[in-house]
Amino acid sequence: MNKALLATLFSAVLLGFTFKEKKYDVGHIKTNMGDIYFWLYNETPNHKASFKKLAGEHYWDSFTFNRVINNFVAQGGCPDTPEGFANSPYLLKPEFDKKIRHVYGAVGAGRDNNPDMLSAGCQFYIVQNKKGLARLDDKYTVFGQVFKGMDIVDAIVAVKTDSTDTPLKPITLKVRVVQMNAKELKGLGWTEALD
Repeated sequence: MNKALLATLFSAVLLGFTFKEKKYDVGHIKTNMGDIYFWLYNETPNHKASFKKLAGEHYWDSFTFNRVINNFVAQGGCPDTPEGFANSPYLLKPEFDKKIRHVYGAVGAGRDNNPDMLSAGCQFYIVQNKKGLARLDDKYTVFGQVFKGMDIVDAIVAVKTDSTDTPLKPITLKVRVVQMNAKELKGLGWTEALD
């Protein structure tokens, strides 16, 4: 092999490393009603890490959207109990950010009425009220934002439920965190600037 060809191959390898596309963490909830994709905020690092950990362990695969209320939220993961969240694998300290609010499509961490406002690692909700839920700001941690699949969330909260707001037909969950580049994100409808 001549030196010019070797130099060309070496340059191509270097360029491959130099221009490696940046990947972003995206939450993906696959349900029997459709797929939901949401951005995971770097501003809430502990909640993001927790979500990635449990998703990687397939923690939610046996759970459902267990509480759905039109013009409020679709809530999934471990259910509320009279005892609170005794079965949560752990609790997380709140991570409130004045720039991250309970707008339509916000993904937040559920909690019981504990005085420290600790989040249950096992439960999340998606805000379905189109005007948002400002009364929850700085009381519950928002750690993500849906950018594709709010039509699915709208359909989920419209299903028939029992007196505890549990869907009569279970809405199953398969929760993962996937890596996407900018082109893939834009293909799913992402419109915000990326770092």
